[in-house]
Amino acid sequence: MKLIKLSRTSWLILTFGLFIIVLAGLAVVRFQQVGEQEALREKLTLAQTKLAKIQTERLSQRQKELELELSQIMAEAEAARAVLSQPISSLAISDMLWATAQANGVEITELSSPGMSTAELEGVSCSALSLTARAEGEVTDLVNFITELNGALATGVVKSAEINIPQAPSEDRPSASFQLVVYSYQGE
Repeated sequence: MKLIKLSRTSWLILTFGLFIIVLAGLAVVRFQQVGEQEALREKLTLAQTKLAKIQTERLSQRQKELELELSQIMAEAEAARAVLSQPISSLAISDMLWATAQANGVEITELSSPGMSTAELEGVSCSALSLTARAEGEVTDLVNFITELNGALATGVVKSAEINIPQAPSEDRPSASFQLVVYSYQGE
């Protein structure tokens, strides 16, 4: 194979031509990269805008849900505070106790109270009036009496109850000993 002899000027022209071709190829590749970068930047900007909008909508919706839940809880707390704010009087409670006993055919034989104290109810400081009592009557009447007592006071609860049934028929009647606590909210 015979090599073509080229003059120095021809070599320069050939080298310059190859350089121009390589440069043109690189320019085409670079313009394609720039075009792709611009398209990707546009997609990224669009995705970021959509993401911010979605997150904002979700957070707004969650905020509205939480505000609604808070207002419901506040309304429930106000209702509970109104119920607990009713003043308690040992006379009114003992009157209710005697009336309930009479309605159920039960006789109260003992009733005592250490007086008012402070207690915490579901994390709220309240005044508490504890009553300890003993009643006599038929077993079903005693059970009905204690059950009715537990529901009679909105802010009271029967803490404990014990029913004693005599073993042999004697002068002793069935009796129940119970402890009742009535709460009252004292304010802030």
